[in-house]
Amino acid sequence: MMATWRWWRGILITFGVLAAMRFVLPLPFMNEVLIFSIYTIGCNFLLGRVGFISFGQPAYLAIGAYGTAFYLFYFGTNPYLGILVGLAAGVIFAFIVGLLFVRLRSDYFALVNLALAVIVFYMFQKVLAGITKGDNGLWFLTNIASTPILNLSRPAEFFVFVMLLGVAIWAFYKYLDDTVFGACCLATKLNETKLEFLGYSNFRIRLTAFVIANSTTALAGCLYAIYLGFVSPEMTSPARTADPVVVTILGGVGSLLGPIVGTVVYTGLRDVASKFIGNWELFVGIILVFIMMSNSGGLYGSLEKLLNRWKRVNG
Repeated sequence: MMATWRWWRGILITFGVLAAMRFVLPLPFMNEVLIFSIYTIGCNFLLGRVGFISFGQPAYLAIGAYGTAFYLFYFGTNPYLGILVGLAAGVIFAFIVGLLFVRLRSDYFALVNLALAVIVFYMFQKVLAGITKGDNGLWFLTNIASTPILNLSRPAEFFVFVMLLGVAIWAFYKYLDDTVFGACCLATKLNETKLEFLGYSNFRIRLTAFVIANSTTALAGCLYAIYLGFVSPEMTSPARTADPVVVTILGGVGSLLGPIVGTVVYTGLRDVASKFIGNWELFVGIILVFIMMSNSGGLYGSLEKLLNRWKRVNG
């Protein structure tokens, strides 16, 4: 009970700090941090819990974004319905792809997902150009209607919506970690034979985890579509396939709050430091090397160790 309360206190403090940062840092930066954190948590779950390293996350991001975009460009104006359409597209796509991909492990899984990202990029850029408008993209910002309570067409209210959604998503993943399913996900990563001996199906567990994680990634794509009012094939460009993996390692693989910490650092270096430093990626690389060599559990793991040490000294 105390552990659960400590976790909830930690997540509420974390999102409280993000809410406070909204009044200090530019609103576009904070919206980017929240959406990219949601984008990353799916990759974090796959790598930390199931042992799947995926370089194909932009493909699932694009499916959600284009699902929302098609609805808002061709059919309707309600952004909430657009998000539901994009999320449904992400769930269906992840399930169909997962039936094939989760049978693979290690390097094969990583490479086949990378190939998927290239295929999706080519499909949206060339094959379906008549619908997607190719590199010109779909522009639908003026199509997004005002909505009651939280008007998603306004960046400030969109921030509140994504903040509340973020708390719900992190609570959901915390719930997964505490269930038998979460334990089975970790077991299928560490010892498949023992899990099968206990009567569980490795394939079903991996497939369920795959669908959950990549549906979350698709949801982030839906949020990007609503926030920007525009989507293009660039979001699934092969050059961006490593982004969520890098942020996952930066924050700390398998830690629930790692995606937020990693996103703040990565996005800060990309959007803020890049204005003063041309090769900002160099600093990301140096941090990654240090994290992997020190086995510190990422930036969040390091912060957690420092906090525990401070508590012991001052306790």
